[in-house]
Amino acid sequence: MMRRYERLYVEFLYYFNVARDYFECHEVMEELWLEEGRDPLCQGLLQIAVGLYHFDNGNVSGSIKLFSQGINKLQQAPETTYGIAMGKLVEQSRAYMEKLKRYEAEPFDFYDLDIEIVDPALTALYEDMLLDPPTPHEDE
Repeated sequence: MMRRYERLYVEFLYYFNVARDYFECHEVMEELWLEEGRDPLCQGLLQIAVGLYHFDNGNVSGSIKLFSQGINKLQQAPETTYGIAMGKLVEQSRAYMEKLKRYEAEPFDFYDLDIEIVDPALTALYEDMLLDPPTPHEDE
């Protein structure tokens, strides 16, 4: 569990909420997940981002699978976890997944989700990052 807000976590939020770059969300969160001892909540956040990435790229079944895995990991977390409205994200992700399950009969356009930041300390780090955005990580 994150003791303080790691830069990679703030980058994840930036790529999720601002850049809408879900592939980059995966890159930074996977790095953090490994650093944090494979924290299931980090993995759950990563899986929600990858679920959006898959749907945006036309892979509905892959999206449903990733949303399902992410929700399963995140739904046990307190309402507010890691400085974000985790309960709200789980609720929105669940609604998205239900729409995806009906996609063939009721298609809809891709739309983004937002992660609501509720901790003022995290908000300050996030706002600093908005002034000096990260550059996507290059594969070494």
